[in-house]
Amino acid sequence: MIEPLVPSDPTLESLALAESWAPGTAPHSVHGVWFDRGGGQALLAIQTRAPGFDPTGQAEAVGAINDAFAKARGDAPGRLSMTGPGAFSVEISGRTEREARWIGFVDTIGLLLLLLVAYRNWKIPVLGALPLASAGLAGLGAVALLFRDVHGITIAFGFTLIGVVQDYPIHFFSHQRKGVQPYASVRALWPTLATGVASTCIAYATFFVSGVDGLEQLAVFTIVALATAALATRFLLPALIDPDLRDPAQSQWLERLRAWVARLPQPRAAVFGLAVLAAAIAALAPGPFWQNDLSRLTPVPPDALAQDAQLRQELGAPDVRYVIALTGRDVEEALQRSERLAAGLDTAREKGWLAGFEHPAQFLPSQRTQRERQARLPEPEALQKSLDIAVKASPFRDSSVFAPFLADVEAARHARVLTPQDLAGTPLQVRLDALLLQREGHATALVSLIGLTAPDQVAAIAARAGGQLVDLKAASESLVEAYRQRVLWALGLAALLLVVAVRIALRTWPRTWRVLAPMAVTTLVILAVLRALGVELTLFHLVALILAAGLGLDYALFFEHAGDVREEQLRTLHAVLVCSAMTLLVFALLGLSSIPVLRAIGATVTLGVVGNFVLGLLIARHPHREDT
Repeated sequence: MIEPLVPSDPTLESLALAESWAPGTAPHSVHGVWFDRGGGQALLAIQTRAPGFDPTGQAEAVGAINDAFAKARGDAPGRLSMTGPGAFSVEISGRTEREARWIGFVDTIGLLLLLLVAYRNWKIPVLGALPLASAGLAGLGAVALLFRDVHGITIAFGFTLIGVVQDYPIHFFSHQRKGVQPYASVRALWPTLATGVASTCIAYATFFVSGVDGLEQLAVFTIVALATAALATRFLLPALIDPDLRDPAQSQWLERLRAWVARLPQPRAAVFGLAVLAAAIAALAPGPFWQNDLSRLTPVPPDALAQDAQLRQELGAPDVRYVIALTGRDVEEALQRSERLAAGLDTAREKGWLAGFEHPAQFLPSQRTQRERQARLPEPEALQKSLDIAVKASPFRDSSVFAPFLADVEAARHARVLTPQDLAGTPLQVRLDALLLQREGHATALVSLIGLTAPDQVAAIAARAGGQLVDLKAASESLVEAYRQRVLWALGLAALLLVVAVRIALRTWPRTWRVLAPMAVTTLVILAVLRALGVELTLFHLVALILAAGLGLDYALFFEHAGDVREEQLRTLHAVLVCSAMTLLVFALLGLSSIPVLRAIGATVTLGVVGNFVLGLLIARHPHREDT
């Protein structure tokens, strides 16, 4: 292996260079194959062409690896284990798809049966889906029209928040009956429906001043979607519905339920006490209130994460938590700074503060360093003279065998300096691209660290070289906290605007109290239950709380709208029962999911549906004239 190199590289500098490119810590090697320290597992590190956030590309890569392993294994009893972001994304995607399939199937069957039993009309399930479908399309269209890119948060959270629109047609269906024209029926409901929609839209408008692009998109999506669904219910459905629907006011079992509800007290003092107790539990429950650690939200099983950590350690992979960033005006300045830092990190390695490190100048020295090295190369005559002297003291008989070496040195003396573009298509490009980030107006050199044991000392070394030790875990948690603070600030303003909007619409404070109290108390109860169970709240809980509050506002507005007229109370009770049953079915199943995000949203909204329905009945309803 070495003999062919000698004529062009008598000092074997190429081997020294290759050794410097080797990872700071390498896996145990047996016959040229990587093994774990126990020698029972062969290790293989694979880099995919597809980026880690491309689920289709990652699935194709995982499939190709499985096929190659099956072909190589033959009949041997080998077993393949894959870990890393790509393998995790494929596993999570598959599990999410399986759960979505069975949840969607059960939801679809359950909702169809519920609507058929509630209305005894096959058109109702189809018509009920029109406002929600129109809302989603209109919301996405508005965001695409006003913004260059659509954030994933807009789609994920947006479709969750507009779940309340499925209630709009239900109220219309439950109030439509024989002898009443559909347009007259929906016109009677419109002030109450419009109050709920307008109040919610005004509240969401506060997201525009949050300073977060994703929240601004979410506001556009939600406002347009809610308005579209309301208008579809107001103007589209009356033209499509059968006017002679069965009147829920004629239902005997519903009348018995209404009579039982009418006998329930309206314990306002007890509700106030419940609110105080719930607030105290939420505030005083032990443990952190908020969850900032994104790793706690991962659906990856703990044993898979443990295996990933073990394999990373066996492979000598860099620390995924800490990295040093050095920013320069251009690539040259960033590379020079990484060279200065390398000397300090060598000292840190000698002191045991870290096991190793990689920086971009290892693979592409700065142009200044390249020119300095060129300047130290001897001229042909001087090099030939030194070579002749060295050959006389060696087993070689003639220095002419080193003619390739002389030619290469002379070519190197006059060669232009290398740039990142010169490494394109080479194995070094992959490693350089991971450590050297080029942006308009600046460049950043990243230094990956292996086996870091003294972050404070290494941070001081980095600072002296003009760099910064970045704790990616702490950085992500601070971003989550900052984002949440903006959301909470926007929600606080939204709550104030919501109170003002409902007060203007209902005109009196007692009516406003009856509508807003169930929603507010339910929110406190949800927080108390979650905190008492040791749940640390996330942004996903916040989104679910917003949806639950929207549902509570809808329930309370219609309970208040029914007044003290028996028939209207029965129709409203029927509508809210159907609405709450539909929402409960969907989100209770989400609460059973193995995926933490879905489970958080599902459990929170489920609690909200139950709380808002019960408290709405106790607080927002009017006593029937004959029951007082």
